[in-house]
Amino acid sequence: MSYSMTYDSLLVDVRRYLERGFTQESDQIVYDQLPRLITMGERRIARELKIEGFIRAVTTPLAVGVNVYMKPDRWRDTVSMTVDGTPICARAYEYIKNYWPDPAQTGTPAYYADYDYQHWIIAPTPETAQTLEILFYEQVRFLGDDFQTNWLTEYAPDVLLYATLLEATPFLKNDERVQVWQAIYDRAAQALNGEDLKRIMDRTANRSEA
Repeated sequence: MSYSMTYDSLLVDVRRYLERGFTQESDQIVYDQLPRLITMGERRIARELKIEGFIRAVTTPLAVGVNVYMKPDRWRDTVSMTVDGTPICARAYEYIKNYWPDPAQTGTPAYYADYDYQHWIIAPTPETAQTLEILFYEQVRFLGDDFQTNWLTEYAPDVLLYATLLEATPFLKNDERVQVWQAIYDRAAQALNGEDLKRIMDRTANRSEA
């Protein structure tokens, strides 16, 4: 029977690997910390890997005269933007301010930049109501008692397991295990990146043959 990871099964696996935290009564500090370590492992993966499985597409309406827009929940990095199917280009915030210094003036959007961690700025300020489509890397929804599976548990359970063990090792002051978990995590992450690169190359080849 094939193995399917869930949040609960991941907790069991981590406890077995660490040989700690099996019950709250016997090892309360580690038992209570394990959910946080899983979340930290998920954050580590999102920081270190940019793969197709983390890409999400959303659309939002552009309002006339509005040039600042909120980023989606769990945004990590922007891949691309299009306005009614036409790509607009990424630029630095300073470029945007120099290119379109008066946001009250309107035109056809051509550029975007990070305004801050939670917002984008677009220039020129939209002159008509249009649709903005955004591709971005997201932080997958965090696992928990009420959310048992996500993309990582389904497609990269080994990466998630060893990322969690990597976060747990310094907490347990078990420094001699860091290199072991790091090597296995790196190998699993590289394999995942390799699969993703193959898909990208396959898509490129298919487009070239069309």
